[in-house]
Formats: sequence, C-alpha cells, structure tokens
Amino acid sequence: MTTSVLAVGAWLKNAACLVLDGRAHWSPVHGDLSDPQACVKLEHSVMALVQQAAEAGAPVQAIAHDLHPDFFSTRLAIATAEALGVPAIGVQHHHAHLAAVIAEHGIEGPVVGLALDGVGLGTDGTPWGGELLWLDGAQWARLGHLQPLALPGGDRAAREPWRMAASALHAMGRADQIVPRFGLKVGEAVAAGVHQMLDKGLNCPKTSSAGRWFDAAAGALGLCHHQQDEAQAAIALEQAATRALALQPGLPPLPGAVLHADGRIDLRPVLAQLFDATDADAAAVGFHLALADALALALIAAVTERGTRSATLGGGCFFNRVLRDRTVRRLTDARLDVYLHGPQGCGDAGLAIGQAWVAAQQLQNPRAHIPVEETVSCA
Repeated sequence: MTTSVLAVGAWLKNAACLVLDGRAHWSPVHGDLSDPQACVKLEHSVMALVQQAAEAGAPVQAIAHDLHPDFFSTRLAIATAEALGVPAIGVQHHHAHLAAVIAEHGIEGPVVGLALDGVGLGTDGTPWGGELLWLDGAQWARLGHLQPLALPGGDRAAREPWRMAASALHAMGRADQIVPRFGLKVGEAVAAGVHQMLDKGLNCPKTSSAGRWFDAAAGALGLCHHQQDEAQAAIALEQAATRALALQPGLPPLPGAVLHADGRIDLRPVLAQLFDATDADAAAVGFHLALADALALALIAAVTERGTRSATLGGGCFFNRVLRDRTVRRLTDARLDVYLHGPQGCGDAGLAIGQAWVAAQQLQNPRAHIPVEETVSCA
C-alpha cells in the first residue's frame, strides 16, 4: 500500500490508523465512542496522525470511515476530509474486518471470508453481522449471511438475550411459547408485549448478526436473560461449551443447519433443539459446532466457485475459541489457506487498517469500489 490514508475506525473500541509508505501507524485504543472523552481522544489522535503524515512529506490523501452516518468517527472523518480537501471514503463494516486480515498478512489476489460480530450497517441499510464475503482488490461481494432474526425493541434486544430467544421462537412458529417460557423471568406483561411486537413487526428490524444468534442460544438455554456487559451472553455460552468439552471432547454438533441457494445460513432447526435441551452445557457445544460447520461449508463452497484457496476470518465473534478452532479445523481439512487477525485483534480495535486498505484500493481503482453483486435480502 503506497498511498497515505487515514482511517478512523467505527464506534466500539475505537482506534485510528494511518497507513503511510506501506506501514501502519496506530493511535491508542480510545474505547467506545459513547464516552465523550473517547471522542475527544479520537479527535486528538486524528489531528496528530494528519500532522505525522504531513511531516513525513506524504499528506493524507483520503480518510476512511464506517458507513454508519451517526457515528462520531464518521462525522469527524467527513469534517476532517473537507478541511483537508481530500475524499472521505465510507467502508462497509464487515468488508473492513476482512480487509484488515488481508492488510495485516499482505494477501494478494481474491479471498473469501467470514465476518462475524454483533452489528455493522450493511449496504442495504439493515444491520449485518454474520457475513460471507468475497474480496478482490477494490471489488467485493456479499455471497451469503446468517438467517436474519428480528430485534424486538431494536437495540434493547442486544441487551436482553431473552428477547432474541423469543424472536427465534417466533421465527420457528412457536410464538405461543414466549410468555410461558419467559413470563416468570421478565414479567408476563413484558413477554406478552414482545410477542405482540413480533406479531405486528413493530420496532423489530431484522439482523444477520452472529452475536444475536449467540444471544438467542444463551437465552434459549437460560444461561443469560439480561446483559450487564458486552458479549456477556456469548461468553456464558462459550464457557458452558468449554466445560462440556473438557469432560467429553467428542461431543457432536447438533443437526439441522440449512444452507439455502440464496446464500442464507439457517440455524433455526439447530436452535429449536436448545429450547428442549436437558443438558445446557452439551447443547451449547452442539450449537457452537453446528454453527462453525455450517459457516465452513458455506465458505468451502464459495472458494470452489470463486477459484481461490484463501480464507479469512474476522470480527469479534472469533474471540470465541470454540467457534474459531472448529471453523479453522474444518477449513484446513479442506486444504484452504486460512488467515486470522493480527496483533490488533479480530474485533473493532483492529478495524481501521481494513478501512484504510479498502480506501487505498479505491484510490488506485476508483471505478471498482462498489460491490459487484449482493445476495437478495431475505426475511
């Protein structure tokens, strides 16, 4: 990468990155931009990195940012780009996650990758988070994604995993079980309200987020109904799976995952078994392995179709060791070259280098910066 590009990261665990003369220069991690102090620190870092590029005789040529228009980082990028007279380039969140892996490893040629996290705005305006993408230079395509689930109550559903479990029941045609299953935990009136919300589609945006599927699984098994900390439900689910695997390493995946021709990876038949499980820890293993196997099968099919052997894995869900190890094993067994994140981690703290890489590709080939194709958005 020979261009001088500054990227400002996204919202969570924000960090900025200046790519100058092919080297990445990172700011400190500022934290989540819901904290005003983190916003101030990001602004100072951006000013310092702009100055660093100017003093090196390679002024910033573009500023990359997330697609979400309301992020402080996005607004700062646009304002700074206007002040410098350079383009501000929006980069789709999951595209950036996988591009970060490409940049860190110096991968050349096309790749197919899985980007799994809590949420990121998609090019269709909906929240993504369980994505199968193809990347080749400035071009990219969304090849597949996890079956979307409704978010009853919008962002509140991300804080209350029982709502995601209720959403899954509704998506399975078992909505009449929502109140009996969750009424005692959250209050019958609240559970009935969520049921009604799902029936009417009121404040229920749909998301392909892998994080929300983990929430639904944790809620179904009764491991976590309300989250006090980020990824609390997913961590509880991983801990349950780890306990079971320590006692019984050969536990199998749960059956039933469906790979649809339109690119959807549907885990509803897998999740249905969690609501009836008598051993929560063993069921947690089964869910993890079923998810990993379905994702790996979808990626293997995609690399065969696209004529590449390079597979990349990015996004915060790959902090989950059970998911990561199983997915990597399945891909390496298929003789793929598998690339994981670098020292900045697989989460949003390492996102900015991917944004910078994408922006640099677009500067070099400005006519090829849009997705060349996308799967049809499916309910």
